This record gives sequence, structure tokens and C-alpha cells, in this order.
Amino acid sequence: MIMNRIDEYFSLKRNGILSVYFTAGYPSVGSTVEIIANLVKAGADMIEIGIPFSDPLADGPVIQKSSTAALKNGMRLNLLFEQLKRIRDEVNIPLILMGYLNPVLKYGIENFCRKCVETGIDGVILPDLPLEIYREHYYETFRKYGLFNILLISPNTDPQRIRLIDTITDGFIYMVSASSVTGIKPGFTSEQRSYFKRIKEINLSHPLMIGFGISDRETFTEACNYASGAIIGSAFVRMLGEKGMSYKNIKRFIQNIKG
Repeated sequence: MIMNRIDEYFSLKRNGILSVYFTAGYPSVGSTVEIIANLVKAGADMIEIGIPFSDPLADGPVIQKSSTAALKNGMRLNLLFEQLKRIRDEVNIPLILMGYLNPVLKYGIENFCRKCVETGIDGVILPDLPLEIYREHYYETFRKYGLFNILLISPNTDPQRIRLIDTITDGFIYMVSASSVTGIKPGFTSEQRSYFKRIKEINLSHPLMIGFGISDRETFTEACNYASGAIIGSAFVRMLGEKGMSYKNIKRFIQNIKG
């Protein structure tokens, strides 16, 4: 099997990795490819493309609002795949789809995995897909297509389960910084720092990427002290809504985070 771009990227870069999330179909239905291209040029390391859903339980108000707007704009999973069909002509960095299980089940798990690989998607993050259901019903299908399924941990995940997740996840572990929805937070608490430190000391076999509450250079830099990098979503989506998706705006945003 060809080495997945996610593994390739982590083998080349061990720290300071910035993954940027945005919602497909927002701010306009045709904006997806242009945002990806601008993020790549601006220096993003990985990109998470959000599949809009009507009931995004793990998302805060900024991403919920973008998801509602994207659905009103007409964004659907089949349209997203259509928009991305030539994305690998110009983009080499890892691309990940992030969303909820319901639209994927409606599309069909096998069809979804096949289409992801045909399109050049490297991995998926499905926060509401339970580990046990994935392992029993879908693990072999993901393996068959070489599509990575990235699993999450949170402050409430016990150490034994974290080690189990480490044996089943692909690429990296998505380390949710707090037991709450996504959103822009002012900084990390002492409890969060102690959680980051505890997970780092387990010495898991997969790299860690911290998500939820990363919104500026300070939180990104601090997250990189405990993990290979961090994922930023709400702050970027809010910027798109307020300032637009021009290369100039996206470049300034990335520079403000990475320095």
C-alpha cells in the first residue's frame, strides 16, 4: 500500500504542525477549492474540510452557523466530491474530511471510502463514530481502501482506552483540549496543561494533534509544547465570514498563528 500523506508528513515534520479546519460550502458554495489553494500557499501543513451537517453536536456557534449557511448554499457530500475531483493536480499536503456519521452512512461507507481515495482524501475524522462500532463494522473497509480514520481522545478518556485508541487510530490522535464544544477560548487552564502533560508522558505510538480552543499564536505555540501540532477551526471560520477568503486575508491569518 502507498504510504499515506499523513504518515509521510509526520515523518518529515515532528513539531509545529498547523492543521486548519473550514466548512465546505462556506462562505459560498463554490469557495472550497479556492480556500484550500490559498491555505496551501499561505503555509498550512494540513487541511480539514468540514462536511456540513444539520446537527453538529461537537461544534460551537461559529462552526454551527457556517454549517447551516453551507447547507443553505446547497453544499452536499456528492457536490463536495465533485468539487474536489481535481484537487490533487495542485495540492500535495494532507487533506482530511471531518464530519458526522449520518451523511456518511447515507452516502454508504464503502462508496464514501472509495470516493475519498479516488479524490485524494487521506483521512477522515468522525467524532460521533464510536470506537467499538468502527472496529466491528467499518475497520476492514477503511483498511481495504487505505483511508485513514483518525480517532479522538478527551480529558475524560481513561488511560486504558487511550492506549486502545492508539492501536486502532491512523495517522495521529486528535486530542480534544476540553470536554466542550469547539470554539475560541482565551487560553489554556492549569487543568488542561496537566491533561496535556499526562498524555504526552504516556508516550503513545501515534503523534498528537491538539484541537478545540486553538485561536491565536499563543495557544498554538503552547499546544506545540505538548503535541506535534494543533488544529484551528472556529477562529479561521470566523475570519472567513468577517473578512473573506482572499489569499491576502488567509496568508495574514496563518502568519499570525505560525509567526
